[in-house]
Amino acid sequence: QKMKIFALFSALLLQSPTFSFIPSNLRSSSFVNKAYVKSSPSNADEPNLSMGFNVDLTGKTAFVAGVADSSGYGWAICKALAEAGATITVGTWPPVLGIFKKSLEKGSFDEDRTLSDGSKMNFAKIYPLDAVFDSPEDVPEATKTNKRYAGLDGYTISEAVASFEKDFGKIDILVHSLANGPEVTKPLLETSRPGYLAASSASAYSLVSMVQKFGPIMNKGGSVVSLTYIASEKVIPGYGGGMSSAKAQLESDTRVLAFEAGRKWGIKINTISAGPLKSRAASAIGEKGKRSFIDYAIDYSKANSPLEKDLYSDDVGSSALFLCSDLSRSVTGITLYVDNGLHAMGLAVDSKSMQQDE
Repeated sequence: QKMKIFALFSALLLQSPTFSFIPSNLRSSSFVNKAYVKSSPSNADEPNLSMGFNVDLTGKTAFVAGVADSSGYGWAICKALAEAGATITVGTWPPVLGIFKKSLEKGSFDEDRTLSDGSKMNFAKIYPLDAVFDSPEDVPEATKTNKRYAGLDGYTISEAVASFEKDFGKIDILVHSLANGPEVTKPLLETSRPGYLAASSASAYSLVSMVQKFGPIMNKGGSVVSLTYIASEKVIPGYGGGMSSAKAQLESDTRVLAFEAGRKWGIKINTISAGPLKSRAASAIGEKGKRSFIDYAIDYSKANSPLEKDLYSDDVGSSALFLCSDLSRSVTGITLYVDNGLHAMGLAVDSKSMQQDE
């Protein structure tokens, strides 16, 4: 009787297209090899994943917005994508574009450009990009005549996309690695309306605009990845000026865009909630001569995270690589935490109130 039941159960499994759990004690049987192991669909529109999980982005082209030096997460993402064979292009804020290019030419970043095989990461093109402007009509006269923008044009989002399309045709990967809050050092109670809206414009709406304009030239199955921060959902004193609100907007927009752009163009959109990193931009938050916000944030994170260790830019780079590859072909609309688990904590374990009496 037991054999009949087992045979019936086995027959049902053979007919089930969704059953994929493989009990460890059955993995070596010929029956399991035929019935339990689910392989990738043979549909030509679906990438074929191998069990080796080697990520090969050869032939894929990426645009990473917000790269101006080698210290930030944007650079780490570029490097991870380059390691996988992708063609890398970047968008750089016009006021620092000249310095960035000169530093590259001088070899200042050569060590940081070195890939695992000894070769150097190269940028196929560096575009000027000011993501607070959607089109030339949006650029005020004060910006046009500003000496930091002297000799530059075509730096609005629509112009950068048009230049990219002319140069490369299609895009596979779009990375939004930029944010700006002119009043970030101010508490929300002291933040002005212009400061608040400027933070939202540069840090959140810029993603919406970039998806609007890159979407039509993005290959089906393409990936969009942005960077957010835990201040979107938890109170982080010192991260002010409306930046916490902007990050909350970014995460909400990620979910909505995942649906709309997924249906319209068949692309994935996700965001990474990264832990604190002492990048050039982050180090600028705070008062001169005093310990910076990012120093406090890094120390707090290491002391209170479930994984009590340093967080490196490469940790975010490899996570972005996953989201930009076919390994995540069914992952969209998520906020992926890469912060050693700090987001899961409800109490500061290094707090005096948590110390036991001796």
